[in-house]
Amino acid sequence: MPSRAPPGSGTAWQHGWWRGAKPRASPNLGARPQGTAITLVILHSISLPPGTYGGADVERLFTNTLDCDAHPFYDALRGLEVSAHFFLRRDGELLQFVSCDERAWHAGRSQWRGRAGCNDWSIGIELEGLEGQAFEPIQYRRLAELLRALARHYPIAEVVGHEHVAPDRKRDPGPGFDWARLARTLRRRRPVLAPLALPRP
Repeated sequence: MPSRAPPGSGTAWQHGWWRGAKPRASPNLGARPQGTAITLVILHSISLPPGTYGGADVERLFTNTLDCDAHPFYDALRGLEVSAHFFLRRDGELLQFVSCDERAWHAGRSQWRGRAGCNDWSIGIELEGLEGQAFEPIQYRRLAELLRALARHYPIAEVVGHEHVAPDRKRDPGPGFDWARLARTLRRRRPVLAPLALPRP
Protein backbone atom coordinates (compact mmCIF):
# COMPACT_ATOMS: atom_id res chain seq x y z
CA MET A 1 0.00 0.00 0.00
CA PRO A 2 1.39 3.45 -0.82
CA SER A 3 1.86 5.68 2.19
CA ARG A 4 -0.76 8.37 2.63
CA ALA A 5 -0.18 11.74 1.03
CA PRO A 6 -0.59 14.64 3.46
CA PRO A 7 -3.97 16.31 3.76
CA GLY A 8 -4.19 20.05 3.29
CA SER A 9 -3.02 21.63 6.53
CA GLY A 10 -0.95 24.47 7.84
CA THR A 11 1.00 22.25 10.22
CA ALA A 12 4.57 21.28 9.36
CA TRP A 13 3.95 17.52 9.55
CA GLN A 14 0.96 15.33 8.74
CA HIS A 15 1.24 11.57 9.16
CA GLY A 16 5.00 11.75 8.63
CA TRP A 17 4.80 13.96 5.52
CA TRP A 18 6.63 17.30 5.61
CA ARG A 19 4.93 20.30 4.02
CA GLY A 20 8.32 21.56 2.74
CA ALA A 21 8.48 18.72 0.19
CA LYS A 22 6.32 17.76 -2.78
CA PRO A 23 4.56 14.41 -2.12
CA ARG A 24 5.08 11.57 -4.59
CA ALA A 25 3.83 8.40 -2.90
CA SER A 26 5.91 5.24 -3.49
CA PRO A 27 4.52 1.72 -3.08
CA ASN A 28 7.91 0.54 -1.80
CA LEU A 29 7.59 0.76 1.96
CA GLY A 30 6.73 -1.15 5.10
CA ALA A 31 5.86 -0.69 8.73
CA ARG A 32 8.59 0.13 11.21
CA PRO A 33 8.92 -2.26 14.17
CA GLN A 34 6.53 -1.14 16.88
CA GLY A 35 8.07 1.29 19.36
CA THR A 36 11.14 2.01 17.22
CA ALA A 37 12.64 5.48 17.71
CA ILE A 38 13.81 7.19 14.50
CA THR A 39 17.32 8.33 15.44
CA LEU A 40 19.36 8.06 12.22
CA VAL A 41 19.44 9.85 8.86
CA ILE A 42 21.25 8.15 5.97
CA LEU A 43 22.40 10.24 3.00
CA HIS A 44 22.66 8.70 -0.46
CA SER A 45 23.46 9.95 -3.95
CA ILE A 46 21.70 8.96 -7.15
CA SER A 47 21.33 10.02 -10.78
CA LEU A 48 19.69 8.19 -13.67
CA PRO A 49 21.32 7.53 -16.00
CA PRO A 50 24.50 8.00 -13.91
CA GLY A 51 25.74 11.58 -14.26
CA THR A 52 22.53 12.82 -15.90
CA TYR A 53 20.59 15.38 -13.89
CA GLY A 54 17.16 16.96 -14.01
CA GLY A 55 15.12 14.14 -15.50
CA ALA A 56 12.23 12.17 -14.05
CA ASP A 57 13.82 8.72 -13.97
CA VAL A 58 14.74 8.72 -10.26
CA GLU A 59 11.12 9.52 -9.47
CA ARG A 60 10.03 6.74 -11.85
CA LEU A 61 12.41 4.29 -10.16
CA PHE A 62 10.95 5.01 -6.73
CA THR A 63 7.38 4.67 -8.02
CA ASN A 64 8.00 1.47 -10.05
CA THR A 65 7.28 3.21 -13.36
CA LEU A 66 10.81 3.30 -14.84
CA ASP A 67 11.04 2.14 -18.46
CA CYS A 68 13.97 -0.25 -18.23
CA ASP A 69 14.30 -0.31 -22.03
CA ALA A 70 15.00 3.45 -22.12
CA HIS A 71 18.72 3.14 -21.35
CA PRO A 72 21.23 0.23 -21.29
CA PHE A 73 22.10 0.97 -17.63
CA TYR A 74 18.50 0.33 -16.62
CA ASP A 75 18.63 -3.33 -17.56
CA ALA A 76 20.20 -4.05 -14.16
CA LEU A 77 17.28 -2.29 -12.46
CA ARG A 78 14.55 -4.59 -13.78
CA GLY A 79 12.32 -5.77 -10.96
CA LEU A 80 14.09 -3.58 -8.41
CA GLU A 81 11.80 -2.15 -5.75
CA VAL A 82 13.45 0.66 -3.81
CA SER A 83 12.54 3.99 -2.29
CA ALA A 84 13.82 6.77 -0.11
CA HIS A 85 11.89 9.13 2.11
CA PHE A 86 13.25 12.20 0.27
CA PHE A 87 14.93 13.08 -3.02
CA LEU A 88 16.77 16.41 -3.19
CA ARG A 89 17.42 17.62 -6.72
CA ARG A 90 20.40 19.73 -7.73
CA ASP A 91 18.20 22.81 -8.11
CA GLY A 92 16.93 22.46 -4.53
CA GLU A 93 13.56 20.90 -5.34
CA LEU A 94 12.61 18.38 -2.65
CA LEU A 95 10.32 15.39 -3.22
CA GLN A 96 9.01 13.02 -0.55
CA PHE A 97 8.12 9.44 -1.48
CA VAL A 98 7.44 7.73 1.86
CA SER A 99 6.03 8.99 5.14
CA CYS A 100 8.79 9.28 7.71
CA ASP A 101 6.57 7.30 10.07
CA GLU A 102 7.02 4.34 7.72
CA ARG A 103 10.01 2.29 6.60
CA ALA A 104 11.46 3.17 3.19
CA TRP A 105 13.63 0.69 1.29
CA HIS A 106 16.86 2.63 0.91
CA ALA A 107 19.75 1.18 2.97
CA GLY A 108 19.45 -2.52 2.15
CA ARG A 109 21.80 -4.81 4.06
CA SER A 110 23.26 -2.39 6.58
CA GLN A 111 24.61 -1.95 10.08
CA TRP A 112 25.42 0.99 12.32
CA ARG A 113 27.03 0.82 15.76
CA GLY A 114 26.48 -2.92 15.88
CA ARG A 115 22.80 -2.72 15.02
CA ALA A 116 21.66 -4.32 11.75
CA GLY A 117 18.75 -3.38 9.49
CA CYS A 118 19.14 0.40 9.45
CA ASN A 119 15.93 0.92 7.48
CA ASP A 120 14.01 0.15 10.66
CA TRP A 121 15.12 3.29 12.52
CA SER A 122 16.42 5.63 9.83
CA ILE A 123 15.23 8.21 7.33
CA GLY A 124 16.76 8.00 3.85
CA ILE A 125 17.59 11.13 1.85
CA GLU A 126 18.77 10.79 -1.75
CA LEU A 127 20.81 13.68 -3.16
CA GLU A 128 20.85 14.07 -6.92
CA GLY A 129 24.48 13.59 -7.74
CA LEU A 130 27.20 11.18 -8.73
CA GLU A 131 29.48 9.44 -6.30
CA GLY A 132 32.78 11.32 -6.13
CA GLN A 133 31.47 14.56 -7.67
CA ALA A 134 30.61 17.79 -5.86
CA PHE A 135 27.09 18.78 -4.83
CA GLU A 136 25.42 22.15 -5.32
CA PRO A 137 25.37 24.89 -2.63
CA ILE A 138 21.56 24.95 -2.64
CA GLN A 139 21.51 21.23 -1.86
CA TYR A 140 23.44 21.86 1.37
CA ARG A 141 21.07 24.67 2.33
CA ARG A 142 17.95 22.65 1.62
CA LEU A 143 19.43 19.59 3.30
CA ALA A 144 20.15 21.62 6.44
CA GLU A 145 16.58 22.93 6.39
CA LEU A 146 15.23 19.39 6.11
CA LEU A 147 17.50 18.06 8.86
CA ARG A 148 16.37 20.83 11.20
CA ALA A 149 12.73 19.96 10.50
CA LEU A 150 13.39 16.26 11.05
CA ALA A 151 15.27 16.86 14.30
CA ARG A 152 12.42 18.96 15.66
CA HIS A 153 9.90 16.20 14.92
CA TYR A 154 11.89 13.00 15.54
CA PRO A 155 14.71 12.10 18.00
CA ILE A 156 17.37 12.28 15.27
CA ALA A 157 20.84 11.90 16.79
CA GLU A 158 23.15 11.13 13.83
CA VAL A 159 23.51 11.76 10.11
CA VAL A 160 25.70 9.36 8.13
CA GLY A 161 26.26 8.22 4.56
CA HIS A 162 25.26 4.98 2.88
CA GLU A 163 28.98 4.33 2.72
CA HIS A 164 29.11 4.27 6.54
CA VAL A 165 26.32 1.75 7.10
CA ALA A 166 27.17 -0.56 4.15
CA PRO A 167 30.92 -0.03 3.58
CA ASP A 168 31.40 -3.42 1.93
CA ARG A 169 29.12 -2.56 -0.98
CA LYS A 170 28.27 1.16 -1.11
CA ARG A 171 30.36 4.33 -1.59
CA ASP A 172 27.72 7.06 -1.67
CA PRO A 173 27.36 9.94 -1.25
CA GLY A 174 31.13 9.65 -1.68
CA PRO A 175 34.16 11.95 -1.42
CA GLY A 176 32.37 14.74 -3.29
CA PHE A 177 30.05 15.29 -0.36
CA ASP A 178 31.40 17.95 2.01
CA TRP A 179 30.50 16.90 5.55
CA ALA A 180 32.32 19.89 7.03
CA ARG A 181 30.22 22.23 4.88
CA LEU A 182 27.03 20.57 6.07
CA ALA A 183 28.17 20.99 9.68
CA ARG A 184 28.91 24.69 9.11
CA THR A 185 25.54 25.22 7.43
CA LEU A 186 23.72 23.56 10.30
CA ARG A 187 25.56 25.71 12.86
CA ARG A 188 25.06 29.09 11.25
CA ARG A 189 21.41 28.77 10.27
CA ARG A 190 18.54 29.22 12.70
CA PRO A 191 16.93 27.84 14.71
CA VAL A 192 19.91 26.19 16.36
CA LEU A 193 19.59 22.44 16.78
CA ALA A 194 20.84 20.25 19.53
CA PRO A 195 24.13 18.95 18.11
CA LEU A 196 23.82 16.22 15.52
CA ALA A 197 26.65 13.75 15.18
CA LEU A 198 28.16 13.89 11.68
CA PRO A 199 31.02 11.81 10.27
CA ARG A 200 34.38 13.54 10.28
CA PRO A 201 35.50 14.63 6.79
